[in-house]
Amino acid sequence: MPHVRRRMLVTLDAPPDRAVEMARTVLPKRLRTSVDPDGTTLGIEIVDRSEASTVLALEADTPFKLPYFGWAIRPLVARSLVRSLRHQADRLRGAVSGGPEPDAPRPSRLLPPASFTPEAAALVATVCALAALANYGGALFGQNADSVADTFGISNRGLGVALAVSRAGVLVSLVAGALADRRGRRRLLLACFAGVCAANLVSALAPGFLVFSGAQLFTRAFLNAALVIGAIAVVEEAPDGARAWALSMFALASGAGFAIAVLLLPLSDLGSQAWRVAFALSALSVVFLPRLARNLRETRRYAAVAARTEHRGRVRALFDRTYGWRFVLVGLAAFLSNVLSAPAAQLTNRFLSDEHGFSNSAIALFRGVTNGLPGLVGIVIAGRLAETRGRRPVGIVALALTSALTMAFFLGSGGTLWVTSAFAIIAAASAGLVIGAFETELFPTEVRGTSNALLLVCAVTGSVTGLLVATNVEGAVGGLGRAIALCGVAPLLAAFLVLPWLPEPADRTLDEISPSEV
Repeated sequence: MPHVRRRMLVTLDAPPDRAVEMARTVLPKRLRTSVDPDGTTLGIEIVDRSEASTVLALEADTPFKLPYFGWAIRPLVARSLVRSLRHQADRLRGAVSGGPEPDAPRPSRLLPPASFTPEAAALVATVCALAALANYGGALFGQNADSVADTFGISNRGLGVALAVSRAGVLVSLVAGALADRRGRRRLLLACFAGVCAANLVSALAPGFLVFSGAQLFTRAFLNAALVIGAIAVVEEAPDGARAWALSMFALASGAGFAIAVLLLPLSDLGSQAWRVAFALSALSVVFLPRLARNLRETRRYAAVAARTEHRGRVRALFDRTYGWRFVLVGLAAFLSNVLSAPAAQLTNRFLSDEHGFSNSAIALFRGVTNGLPGLVGIVIAGRLAETRGRRPVGIVALALTSALTMAFFLGSGGTLWVTSAFAIIAAASAGLVIGAFETELFPTEVRGTSNALLLVCAVTGSVTGLLVATNVEGAVGGLGRAIALCGVAPLLAAFLVLPWLPEPADRTLDEISPSEV
């Protein structure tokens, strides 16, 4: 198994025997870390000695094996080990000299605030990889909508209807979510990813807009189901105290898939049919399916429920005394927030092209600069604040800022576009993570897939409403930008009238916030 090792020399004003004795007394044999719940091995070795001083080598060694994202996490683990070694060296010097105990180092803001088992870390990483690939395929229609519309001669209104109709695939997502409670998270995740690849193959080869739109209906359906079930899986597997962090990593991976779709947008400038290449690449990502299947196992929480009962996925459980009011509130929040987020996400490229004269390459640059790094920052900030400050206050502030900044973006011009877009994506990433946490944490394991599938129906209904409003009132209000800005009223209502009534899941276990009823 691969290891992360770090070594540090410490000079002590003590003879070797006393130095070693103090080291064995003061230093732990293992360092507690968030990447190794059993503790990182701490070794001690004499490398130089004299009658009055001793040089010891402290070596921290932790097993580290993470599929797909080890390259990103390993440097953070190494830096954390260095800080731990530095602290232990200061403790040892203080013990030898009789000085005060040094303050413990602050935990890394990028590593999880609670310890993951190796099995849990592997599952979360695998689900994140699957989400990145699936979200790349799901983002292609929105990013290439302008080129697709030009190829098939479709107006803004026709494009808006097609984007809205593609959301009707939520019915497939509803079935998949319910099956995730009956058949398990693993099986449905793999099936949905394969579905995204197959639907985008049809899209890449579509002879007309009708076939293309029909294929995208299934792409959207399988993508939504994959993201919903994936979020459930990471929340169920993450340790208490790191559920929001796990969701933030899931969101980062999904965002990476979206970013790839943006980066490939200049392909559309190469020819009238060049957009088909991006869809074909999504179809080819099915080659990763066997490896994903090998690394993905069922969540332990679901396996435990499945072992003791067959009564899973019952819709009536969502409307009982315990969970009915929660479902109404979270469903309303999902509906209202998507009235703005859907047209903002799907029609931004059309807005920049038609109203500000951006080319596809310019749009890719704009969205890469304003959405790429700011989106990452927003997700990381939200994951940390949601754990330390609570889901509810972070969600209220983030959703209100999202509405205000997005409205300013679609009503602005020039440099305002760049500034408001960058800050809006930070707020939107934070709001989306918190609402996702509410959706997964507030319902019990045996109906978590069903509840999230029904909440997806609420969200998609909001998306359809926003897309139809934005593309049908643009003439009346003076342009597509103003029409989309009008949709910003809805999430403001969610922020101030809905979220304050939801229970706070932070600092509570899943069994406390959503106890099983079977």
